[in-house]
Amino acid sequence: MECRKRKRPSESYGHSDKVGDRRSPAGTAFGSKGSSRVQEGVCLPGTSATFSGSGTLVWWPWEPCVTTTTGLLMAVVLAVAQAWCVNAIHENLLWFSQLMEVEREISFRTECGLYYSYYKQMLQAPSIQEGLLEMIHDNLTESRRTINLLQRMNIYQEVFLSVLYRLLPIKTYLEPVYFYIYTVFSLQAVYVIALYLTAWLLSGSWLAGALAGLWYILNRVDTTRVEFTISLRENWSLPFLALQVATITCYLRPQLTSFQQKVMVWLMYVTTFCFCLTWQFNQFILLVQALIIYTLDCVDLLTTTQVTTLYLVQVSGLLSVWLLQFFNSMILGSLVLSFIVAALFVRHCQTDLKVGGLLVRLSKILLHSVLVFLLTFTINYLTKKALQVRSDEHIFKFIKSKFALRPTRDFDASLYLCEEAFGLLPLDTLERLADTLLLYPYVPTLLLLSGTLAVAAFRNLSCSEGGSAEEKKGAAEAFRSDVAYNLLHTLLYGLVAFSTMRMKYIWTGHMCAVAAHGVCSAELWTLLLRTLRCNSRTLLRIVRCAVPLLIVGFLYFKFWPKLMNELSELREFYDPDTVELMTWISTKTPKQAVFAGSMQLLAGIKLCTGRVLTNHPHYEDKDLRDRTRQVYQVYARRSPEEVYGILRAAGADYVVLENSICYERRHRRGCRLRDLLDLANGHIMDGPGENDPDLTPAEHPRFCEAIQTDGAAYTALFSRTFQNKTFHVYRLKKKRRKTPRSPAEPAATP
Repeated sequence: MECRKRKRPSESYGHSDKVGDRRSPAGTAFGSKGSSRVQEGVCLPGTSATFSGSGTLVWWPWEPCVTTTTGLLMAVVLAVAQAWCVNAIHENLLWFSQLMEVEREISFRTECGLYYSYYKQMLQAPSIQEGLLEMIHDNLTESRRTINLLQRMNIYQEVFLSVLYRLLPIKTYLEPVYFYIYTVFSLQAVYVIALYLTAWLLSGSWLAGALAGLWYILNRVDTTRVEFTISLRENWSLPFLALQVATITCYLRPQLTSFQQKVMVWLMYVTTFCFCLTWQFNQFILLVQALIIYTLDCVDLLTTTQVTTLYLVQVSGLLSVWLLQFFNSMILGSLVLSFIVAALFVRHCQTDLKVGGLLVRLSKILLHSVLVFLLTFTINYLTKKALQVRSDEHIFKFIKSKFALRPTRDFDASLYLCEEAFGLLPLDTLERLADTLLLYPYVPTLLLLSGTLAVAAFRNLSCSEGGSAEEKKGAAEAFRSDVAYNLLHTLLYGLVAFSTMRMKYIWTGHMCAVAAHGVCSAELWTLLLRTLRCNSRTLLRIVRCAVPLLIVGFLYFKFWPKLMNELSELREFYDPDTVELMTWISTKTPKQAVFAGSMQLLAGIKLCTGRVLTNHPHYEDKDLRDRTRQVYQVYARRSPEEVYGILRAAGADYVVLENSICYERRHRRGCRLRDLLDLANGHIMDGPGENDPDLTPAEHPRFCEAIQTDGAAYTALFSRTFQNKTFHVYRLKKKRRKTPRSPAEPAATP
């Protein structure tokens, strides 16, 4: 598929002015001196009141009300702008509104097509109940197997949208496909609002939220890929993750009442649940989050209640999804559940963890960590053995191979390692982020906050058992908990992004909020102005307003013309070979015919034609991975008898061969699919280059090439029924004997 150019027609919620407590020790301006005094100018959520500097409750004057209203309106404007931009780019990229239905469906590439096919299947079902039964007892996705799709895959969002579309009176106004894509694009608006609120809560200024939203939109290449991978699970889940981070940030603020804390806990649970429900890799994201909570607990930046609550919210979200996914064993076997159980158990047993001097505390933390991680791996190993969990085995193979010192021949791990998306983060990403000025405030903010966090952690750990209560309280509040959480969040997910490029979308969005906090934070500017010996309330207010406005002005003049040019560039979908293939399958093959081929193509075949598949791109199943590796032998050096036996065992009636795979040039030698198969089979790879000494020459030619010669051994088992420049379709003969082609058999198309 390509997109070619088309010709144009003729034509803290409240704004705070607090400078910082001058009585605080140097470098500890990130927390107030005493917990009983609430920060000046901080808004009580849900009320129209604020605290004065002396702690007296006073009613808002009109100015803060206007400021807050303006901030909320700006959040809505930026959110709508993001949703409109991605929709316009999607339309301009494909000319989506003018495409035929089959072309629209083909545009849902690879696994996106598989997920969208279930939305389409639910809408085509006679009733909602029958549609759900088809999902629970599906025998179309994998031939000769009946699987529970709601258990295996994270497709509740497709089910929910299909039910909603059936119930709402919008069928005459909105096509099903537009209802689907508009919903996904609307989640981008939610994402922007979540980042906006996070930056606002951290800095106390809505200008930080506006700057975070603007950076997210301008860095679209590195913050999202929703416009061309609409159905991808991360496009559903990351907005909920951003909302969860915003609710955690609000929960960790010190001025919340008991009722407000309970509301935040429920919001954290709902957002965590939605995040886990919409992405199968939720456990790995939550594991990093659990490590953040664990680290903050070790250095006394979270209270025992906060730590326990955050852990239990994660557990509750995962177990709720476990119930909805019909007791999916992959969730119970997740590392994050094992880690949380181990951390809570060891913490309960090691009651004296937070007493003693610096060296004693460090020794206890080291021992505590060793016990937690040992218990984590023990619980996880026993759980997986008991439940026979092997669904996520390929992910750990990938991680192990990625950081190993020698290459691997494991087929599943190599499939990931050879894809650019799973490689290291390219340096040109940092160049693009610097071009929008995002990187320049982000790095100093990161360094300054990290240094201050280290000082605060050192002081917390240095508080001896005999220290006064005032010293302990002052040390504990030397660094705000919400800032500490977001700092570690951006640090750890930044490391994940640098190690695996696909994970950058988790990091870059939050990066916008952290950088905006650095630009608008009263505490950071106070620290800088004190260093320059020119600290004053008036200067602080001027700087906090002038700097973000200058950045916004620069971004407007530099990127507005580029954005308008991008939005005006018109292209169109063009993939005639795939359209021809899908049309032929729909009209010339039985509805119950079983197709074998590449995972990516078969997802499109299911969406466009509804035919039965042998394999598909949702790789989180051990049996499916084994079958995929077997079906891919059509691109290896195997005899026709072996390939025929493999395909027959999978129940295939037709096999689709792609020239783009058989003669692949996109990947380097050693990463082409045929090379991965040769290595897994112990055969020497094609082309010039070195081979491992234990590899041997294959006894047979490459199947996908040899079958096109129409040799007797191949025509006895396979008959060509369709071909064009890209695809060759062969029907498996029922009996392994030479027979003339049936007159009713469709002739091969040129």
